Amino acid sequence: MRLTARIWVDAYLARLRLQDIPAFVVAHGDDTAGAVLIKLSTLDGQARAFQRSFDIMTGARNWMVLSEGEEREVDAAIGRQRSFDPDLWVIEVEDKAGRHLLDEPGLRD
Repeated sequence: MRLTARIWVDAYLARLRLQDIPAFVVAHGDDTAGAVLIKLSTLDGQARAFQRSFDIMTGARNWMVLSEGEEREVDAAIGRQRSFDPDLWVIEVEDKAGRHLLDEPGLRD
């Protein structure tokens, strides 16, 4: 059984708070089955957007970079994703050191 999107987002935000990493829900997607996109802003005009990918060969779920570079370009890529997926969650993480915690156990799979 998979977690609902809302439960995953709430848990992710709680883990970020524990590390004093600011994060905000920019777009509230479908509570049950909405996909989640993470935008990491390093507060220097640069950003990265991560989305979940599924490896059909291994069954693994991993985070991959959807877009990276100037923040306005990353925002444009996120806007394009939202234009064809109204159920999409968008979480913005702000951290100068580039921490996003997506590679930690429980968040990466």
